[in-house]
Amino acid sequence: MAAAYWLFKSEPDVFSYDDLARKGSEGWDGVRNYMARNYMRAMKVGDQAIFYHSQATPPGVAGVCKVIKTAEPDMSQFDPKSKYFDAGSKRTDPRWDLVTVAPVKKLAFVSLEELRSVPELIECRLLAKGNRLSVMPLTAPEFKAIVAFSQKAGRRG
Repeated sequence: MAAAYWLFKSEPDVFSYDDLARKGSEGWDGVRNYMARNYMRAMKVGDQAIFYHSQATPPGVAGVCKVIKTAEPDMSQFDPKSKYFDAGSKRTDPRWDLVTVAPVKKLAFVSLEELRSVPELIECRLLAKGNRLSVMPLTAPEFKAIVAFSQKAGRRG
């Protein structure tokens, strides 16, 4: 089966691509949206993802990461001290999962506005109005277009 492509959003002041590179790997915890959780449950080891800095000025692409461990229960859902605690989730039937990701390559930063100029991204969910999902699928052409655009931007800058 062919690898799938994804996009992960993180606020850089909470967890940035540089943080991932420094740590080497990290569980993508705290996802509390059923659709985003289901996307993580569909991920396979080796799938690649764009690491996107959201809630930044400006928001944009920071790097490429890959899935190194498939979905497993996000233990923060059981910790009453965690901001991700979910009193309704049961250890026998966990509601929330995480995947573990590792860095692949830091990219030349590409802002959301610059991404809007990439023809291959015209249908990309990231660019859709009101899109708030922190985890979403990308098509192979979308993933490749983002990486290629970043490489061109890096040569310009």
